Amino acid sequence: MRDLSRLFQPRSIAVIGGGAWCANVIEQCAKMGFAGPVWPVHPTRSELGGVAAYASLDDLPGVPDAVFIGVNRTLTIETVARLRAMGAGGAVCFASGFREAQAETGDGDSLQEALLAAAGEMPIIGPNCYGFINYLDGALLWPDQHGGERAERGVAVLTQSSNMAINITMQARALPLAYVGTAGNQAQIGLSEIGAAMLEDPRVTALGLHIEGIGDLRAFEALAARARALGKPVVALKVGKSEQAQKAAVSHTASLAGSDAGARALLRRLGIGQVESLPGLLEALKLLHFAGPLASNGVASMSCSGGEASLMADTGLGRDIRFPPLDEGQRVGLRAALGPMVALANPLDYHTFIWGDGAAMGRTFAAMMGGEEIAMGCLVVDFPRIDRCSDAAWDCVLEGAGHAARAVGKPLALVATLPEALSERVAARAIAEGLIPMLGLDETLCAIEIAARMGKAVVPEPLTLPGAREPGARETGVAHVLSEAEAKAALASHGLAVPRSERVESRAALGEAAARAAYPVVLKSEGLAHKTEAGGVALGLKDAAGVTQAAGSMPGETFLIEEMIEGGVAELLIGVVRDPAHGFVLTLGAGGTLTEILRDSGSLLLPTTEDAVRDTLHGLRIAPVLAGYRGKPGADMGAILAAVMAVQDYVLAHADEIDEVEINPLIVTPTRAVAADALIRKGDKDE
Repeated sequence: MRDLSRLFQPRSIAVIGGGAWCANVIEQCAKMGFAGPVWPVHPTRSELGGVAAYASLDDLPGVPDAVFIGVNRTLTIETVARLRAMGAGGAVCFASGFREAQAETGDGDSLQEALLAAAGEMPIIGPNCYGFINYLDGALLWPDQHGGERAERGVAVLTQSSNMAINITMQARALPLAYVGTAGNQAQIGLSEIGAAMLEDPRVTALGLHIEGIGDLRAFEALAARARALGKPVVALKVGKSEQAQKAAVSHTASLAGSDAGARALLRRLGIGQVESLPGLLEALKLLHFAGPLASNGVASMSCSGGEASLMADTGLGRDIRFPPLDEGQRVGLRAALGPMVALANPLDYHTFIWGDGAAMGRTFAAMMGGEEIAMGCLVVDFPRIDRCSDAAWDCVLEGAGHAARAVGKPLALVATLPEALSERVAARAIAEGLIPMLGLDETLCAIEIAARMGKAVVPEPLTLPGAREPGARETGVAHVLSEAEAKAALASHGLAVPRSERVESRAALGEAAARAAYPVVLKSEGLAHKTEAGGVALGLKDAAGVTQAAGSMPGETFLIEEMIEGGVAELLIGVVRDPAHGFVLTLGAGGTLTEILRDSGSLLLPTTEDAVRDTLHGLRIAPVLAGYRGKPGADMGAILAAVMAVQDYVLAHADEIDEVEINPLIVTPTRAVAADALIRKGDKDE
């Protein structure tokens, strides 16, 4: 990995260019108290941003550690080459018009190649990039205003959007920011390498990523591995849709997997927390900064309102959050603090009998958090707006909560249901008391869910099988779809159980084949993507006459006569789709005719393990059916796992050509798991 320490923790900064953007860099460094020299460079100006300028790089009193290049794209290339020659530590390339503008300019690709050649081994961020802010050292290679302040330690946040980076600096959530950075078009250094470099700073506690696309899968895996080694959590807000999953209209798998299933599976596999909103990202980072990963997902919720207690309980539904029942020790402590008139539960409505008595409130909160299953406490409280009201009566909350946090030694969050009901002023007081100010019930529980998941030991999985085709491969949009018989034979050679079957090549041969069959059987018309909807399947046929009659109403000229799999407990789907951005996505879910109705599925990336497959199956809504529901027989889990592993084995063996594999349904019985239908789609490629 490249050493980026001179660039991100510079002792000297040079600013090349003379516009307002460059002046802003200089002024912001002065405003934030950067201790080292800032050297403006301009051929005709005597000063820039209130600092004396140098006519050229040759006139500088030293070699700069970090350089902001704010000139046009052609001069940017020349400047990068000169900086490399003089041994500069690295640069931010502000100019646009490189690869991101190829469609408009026609020369963006060639200019970007020239830029990379000019840089050589010297690190460059961008081009088309705002740069970064180092709030720890007051070093800003940043051409605009921002809303942050100096910090001794905090989180790093990286985004592929400069405007979003500006917005993040404007947060008023008491989240200490160590770095805010952008990656531009990532010509040389990608988001993963920037993130890994910032995690190396011991003052950084966690990393937040806003990701539009993961360009380098191996670099992203390396980032996650380094974060694990350093014990620093990573949280991501992933946006954008993969085009791959929209291509395969011939199967159910694509519609189930969705365009972001690969990204979700990748983040989960790597132990990276995923959020769905920018507020969720910031709140998750805040909890991880102050509390780190949690021992469990057990939460003690407290409020002085039954409505808030109910709202907290309802908000937790669907999340991997527990509000454990009170144990005897909690009940004894709570009854002593609250008296006989308060109903004891978790979430707790402690009423207002003790409001104003900070000591009694502290005993209540401490008793509530003392339960063995409790990893952290949430005190739901909204403070009055002080421009129209007084919040003096809320001092007791801070007093009592601070006492409880110190006494119990577990994280305790002040949770405002409305963001505007917990100001930065109050948040600062809360932090001084050892509390964690959190904004929003849903964002808070999302953060707890992520922190609790990160508290579990993570066993690194094998490297993901890349989904992008090797260089030289050619995709024409023409797919080769194997027949059902061919697909089953291919998968059976890797261990998949399939029904006994005979292929009938014409209607004329149907009667003779039917006479040989062992009944009951299934008759299928070949060549149909969705046989059931097209009337191409007849089940439970008991004799040759039934086969002939069923064939009369079916389309097509070739057929399969197959063993009828009886005694089914459930029908499952096993699907694998090539995702160029994230790898091969394995989807497991409810199968058969209910696939699209139930939309009950989970996704993993290949290669995976039997344990991961088992956990995914246990997470499905049909899991109770597989286990044996209301006294009925359960499915043979070993046979199901063997079927999934057989599909994986086939894909791994043919990864260079496979675009999609689907088993739907896999009929599971108490003793078997048999692929009743199979589809394999191969992409066109150069040999």
